[in-house]
Parts: sequence; structure tokens; C-alpha cells
Amino acid sequence: MCYIYEMKITQKTLAEVFRHSVSAFKDQIWARTYDSQTIYTYESFGHRCHMLSNELLQYGVAAGDKVAIYSIGLPNWSLAFFCATAFGRVAVPILPDFSGNEAEHVLEHSEAKVLFASKLQLAKLSEEVLSKLVLVYEIESMTLIRNNAKEMFAPVDVAEPKESDLAAIIYTSGTTGQAKGVMLSHQNFIANLHAGIHFYPLGKKDVLLSILPLAHAYELSLGMLYPFICGASVVYLCKAPNPSFLMKVMQEVRPTAMLTVPLIIEKVYKGTIVPMVKKSSVLSWMDKHMNRVLCRLIGKRMIKTFGGRMSFFGIGGAKLDIDVERFLQKARFPYYIGYGLTECAPLLALCTYKDTVPGQIGRAVHGVTLKLDNINPETGEGEIVAKGPNIMPGYYKDEERTADAFNEDGWFRTKDVASVDSKGRYAIKGRIGNMILGSSGENIYPEEIEKVVKEIPMVEDVIVICRNHKLVALVRAADKLVDMKKAETDEQSRAAVAGFKKTIKDYVNARVNQSSKIHDVQVMKEPFEKTATMKIRRFKYKDDAPTI
Repeated sequence: MCYIYEMKITQKTLAEVFRHSVSAFKDQIWARTYDSQTIYTYESFGHRCHMLSNELLQYGVAAGDKVAIYSIGLPNWSLAFFCATAFGRVAVPILPDFSGNEAEHVLEHSEAKVLFASKLQLAKLSEEVLSKLVLVYEIESMTLIRNNAKEMFAPVDVAEPKESDLAAIIYTSGTTGQAKGVMLSHQNFIANLHAGIHFYPLGKKDVLLSILPLAHAYELSLGMLYPFICGASVVYLCKAPNPSFLMKVMQEVRPTAMLTVPLIIEKVYKGTIVPMVKKSSVLSWMDKHMNRVLCRLIGKRMIKTFGGRMSFFGIGGAKLDIDVERFLQKARFPYYIGYGLTECAPLLALCTYKDTVPGQIGRAVHGVTLKLDNINPETGEGEIVAKGPNIMPGYYKDEERTADAFNEDGWFRTKDVASVDSKGRYAIKGRIGNMILGSSGENIYPEEIEKVVKEIPMVEDVIVICRNHKLVALVRAADKLVDMKKAETDEQSRAAVAGFKKTIKDYVNARVNQSSKIHDVQVMKEPFEKTATMKIRRFKYKDDAPTI
């Protein structure tokens, strides 16, 4: 189901969006930190942005120059972003969990002149790299801490950006380990704002809680730019959102909307709701005989726990556990699943709890056309390809990978294999890059096997890989199961791990086809290394990893 909203977006660039919002919503609070040390109204934000842009001009940072942002989510993050994009410059967001080497590569490859960075991220960078930048700002206080310009320039000019002009270069850190500079134009971002307005309208009364990195296209487009054009307010945490702190914040902020990754709601379900039901004889009985009623009661309680006003709980960045989604749907919890890629700014498809089948990613968003390419006649599955004004022009300084990103007819290749039902709703089966070729030539999608493994209690994370032509499940067990530090020497702990591995192997192999049966289960000693949206970096585990 899509919503129809009377508001229409007439702005064609982020510069026009900036001017519109700081004028139309001038008395409204735009952004603040949870502790309220930093707070901007739309009007004060506009004034501060103009002042900062003029300061950059004095040091020769003109239209087309690159402005990097290496920080956690803060109100000043959006200030740095609009200081670039609203005045014809190009923003270069850097994920805060990038290592110093990764961040330095981005700064050099993008030819950034200015860096806005938080104290923690600044400490990762070498003196050599910092000395090559024209200006360096500490983003918490917006203080100029490095000025390598040597002398003031004759004032240069900004330029009014066009729709096709470059607005940002976002360097991805995906599961393949190959960072790419995704070029996104003003038109790409505006297209996503159109999609948002057509699907779920926000307004001046909405308050969003921001907990994801703004350097990720998901939070940047939908968690910052979208509320900005609608006159909504955003609250930033400025610290890691552990469950207890997050619940406290929600009770005080009472957000109406937020964006999350699956891991957050999966932990709530598996770590709180499931144990709560199992411990109570009454709830256990209801679970067996009145499951839908129980789920609905828990859903109402969850909304109250989340502040009582939550009406849009966006989930994206990775695939949601299907059992968790089945519960959320029966609970009538207001979840929405978004699907997309950085290259699409990022939105391609959306679904609502009111109209979906668990496991689906929904239909194409407004302005986007999706279809399946290279369809397998036996399964009806094919690669999702896309066309629309939100699709990137290409990768920065990388013609080869740009060419590979599009098929011969100019459709963007998502490299996700999916099926589509009669109502136009897509369901992803796996990723082409992860596909394993079986001994008889069959295509094996490890994600389908992983979905079965995740049904087992105490499984926190899993990836299925191929070693020596055999399928191996690498599993991270929940901390409650066993102390991994003792597992190598303590006999009781080793026995618990051995029993856990056997349970997984027996359970999975009884439920998958012959070609998908796993040969071995290995339990990880350490948590998996993940991307910003909590996807496991699979390339790290192709070879041996510390396991038991």
C-alpha cells in the first residue's frame, strides 16, 4: 500500500531543498543532540551554513571542490554536508568505522580539500595526510584546527548546482572488500525524496531518532535529507546505542520514526521477547493456543516501550530474519522494509507490514522500474535490474567497474537474485557474488541455508562458505551458550560446543535439499567483522578463521 500526500517536491537540487526548508520551517527545530548541547532551528541552521560556506570561500574552496566528513552522526554532520552540496561543492562522507588507512585512501582518491572530522576519527589519521588538506575542522565544535592554506585567497565563487551535477561521492565498504566511490548527483537524491513522499509522508510534528552512520546512503537520504525537506526534527545520540541506553532515549525522545538495521530488532526479539515467553507458563500457553493474540499484546507493549508514538520503524541494510518478521507482522508493529544499494541513492523497493509476505522486499518505489534479468526457466528467478532517476552515473575514476555495473541495455545490475509474485512484490534469494556452484552444476545460495541456521536458538550470526568443495557453516554462538575463552581447555565447555555443532548440522540437513547440506560446522571464537549496516564481510572468511 502506498500513501498519497498533498505535498509535492518541486525542488530539483539539494541547493533548492536547502533554501526552501530553512525558509519554510524557520522556527521549527531541525536537529539536536540527545543531551541538547547542540540544537539548530531551520533558520539558525541556514545562517550557520552560509557563514561556514563563506569561510571556505575565503580559503579558495570553491564549487566542485570535495569536502570530506569523517564522523559519527551529529547535527554538525548535516551542517558540513549542506555547506558542500547547497553551494555547488561535493560532499565525501566517510564511514566512522573506517580504519585510518581506509579513510586516508578516500581522502587521497577523492582529492578532498576540506575535512570535517570528530576527535576519535581525527586520531586515526596521519600527519602526512592531514598536511595535504587545505582545511581541517573538528566537527563537534566546528573549530578550524588545521589551516594549510598559508594565506587568504582572493574570494572565489560558489555556483548554483544543476540536477546532473555531482552532489556526493560515497565510498562503500561492502561484503566483498572492494571499496568503490559511488558518484551520486543532485537528481539521484531528489528522486529518493520523491519516493519517500509518495510512500510515507512526514510532517513538522514528526521526530526521528538517528542511530545509524550518516555516511551510509540509507541514513543520509532517508534519515537526514527526507526529514529536512518535510520540516521534521532529528535527534542524534552521539554514542553507541546499546539496548538499555536506547530504550531510555526512546522513552524521553518519544520518536515517531527511526531507521534501523535488522540486528537491532532481532536482538530485541531473540534476547528479550522469546525468553520472556518461555519463562512464563501463561505466555507459553498463549503462544501455543492464542499466538496471534499474544503477538498483538506484545506489539502494543513494544510501541509503548519505544516511546508510545512510533509509527514508522524502517528496517534496511540487510535481510531481516524471517521468524522475527513473522512475529512483527502478527504483532502489527509498524515496520517497513526498504531495499536498495548505495548506487541507487539508495532506495529501489519498499514494503509495509500492512501489505507484505514475510521475506519480501516489496514493490518498486515511485519513479523506479525493476525487472528480472537472465531468468532461470526452472525456478523463475533472475537478477534484479533497475532503471530510474536515482541510479548513479558511475564509480569515481573507475570506468571498468562502472561498465560492469550496467547490462548491455543500460539497466543497473543489483547482482541480487530474486523472484517476483503476481502482485509485483520481490523476494531476494541470494547474491550473485555469494553463489556457490554445486558438484552437479546447481546454483547454491548460502543465504537460503543461513536462514535455516538462524532458526536455531543461541545462533547469533552465521555465514555458509565453500571450502574444498564442501559447505561449511561458520557460526557465532550467543554469549549465553558458552564462554569461548574456556572452550579450548574446559571439558564441559568443549562438550557444549560439540553438542551445539551437532544440533546445527542435524537440524539444517534435515530441512535442506541434498546439494545444500552442510559438511561441517565451526564456531567462531570472535564476533564477525561487519559493515556499517551489520552485514558480515564475507571476503574475510574465505580462508581459515579462528574457530572451534
